[in-house]
Amino acid sequence: MAHFWSAQRVVVTGGAGFLGSVIVRKLHERGAGEVMVPRSREYDLRSLEAIRRLLRETRPSLIIHAAARVGGIGANREHPAEFFYDNLIMGVQLLHEAYQHGVEKFVAIGTVCAYPKFAPVPFREEDLWNGYPEETNAPYGLAKKMLLVQSQAYRAQYGYNSIFLLPVNLYGPGDNFDPASSHVIPALIRKCIEAQEQGADEIVAWGDGSPTREFLYVDDAAEGILLAAEHYNSSEPVNLGSAYEISIRELVDLIVRLTGFQGWVRWDTTQPNGQPRRKLDTRRAAEYFGFRATTSFEEGLRRTIDWYRSVRQAARIDAARVSQ
Repeated sequence: MAHFWSAQRVVVTGGAGFLGSVIVRKLHERGAGEVMVPRSREYDLRSLEAIRRLLRETRPSLIIHAAARVGGIGANREHPAEFFYDNLIMGVQLLHEAYQHGVEKFVAIGTVCAYPKFAPVPFREEDLWNGYPEETNAPYGLAKKMLLVQSQAYRAQYGYNSIFLLPVNLYGPGDNFDPASSHVIPALIRKCIEAQEQGADEIVAWGDGSPTREFLYVDDAAEGILLAAEHYNSSEPVNLGSAYEISIRELVDLIVRLTGFQGWVRWDTTQPNGQPRRKLDTRRAAEYFGFRATTSFEEGLRRTIDWYRSVRQAARIDAARVSQ
């Protein structure tokens, strides 16, 4: 699809972030005509005037809306109002203004958190409205799901070409390892590596380990998004996943093995488990635009662990230089 991308002026919101930076890299590899990454200090997407100024100045033909305020269970519990407002206002205003400014296509990135807490497994796109999301991340999940409603409404009334994708939990190099806001994989990797460095004989994991999750390597997610941008032109939601389900207890055991941590794992059952199961039906993505994940889970974890170790080593070297 080199010809498709060479003619595009693409704005990637969140393009400096975890997922967005990989999307930007892959756009350059595909020969995109121009790729623009608005930074929040210059264009606060919660501001209508900032959005209008962004569209006037960049004149995109395609927008990939990957910007989001995200975090793990703890961050969602502490900031439910901000997670709802920031994600809702960014998405609703940006999609509306994209339509108003004649942007040819809008790619909205949703979240697996939009699914009902007790949706039948594997999650099928048809089940999105059959119940309320898991309580700890419902404000975030529902705010993102409004982009689906808007996409379908604008296509029905205006014929506007916007699409809505539902990636499952992402992981990989460049992930957020801040313990205050990280998701489960980076949180566990950090705990194991810090325990090794400090000589600790125990790490603490939240819940009882019984929930299951599906994870998608960030490069695979970016590939799925770009394939959809190239080939998909409908407002029906589409899951992006790996089709591989693992329990949190099995995940902890795997990360312990891959990091080489030799201590004990203590399960803190006073903390929430989150949604009981998460696994997507990924047939629609394969059928509509030929997407299938290609990175095995263990290989993706190895790359993530290696990347995080290299970042910590680089930080120690920099600190040593400063202290000299």
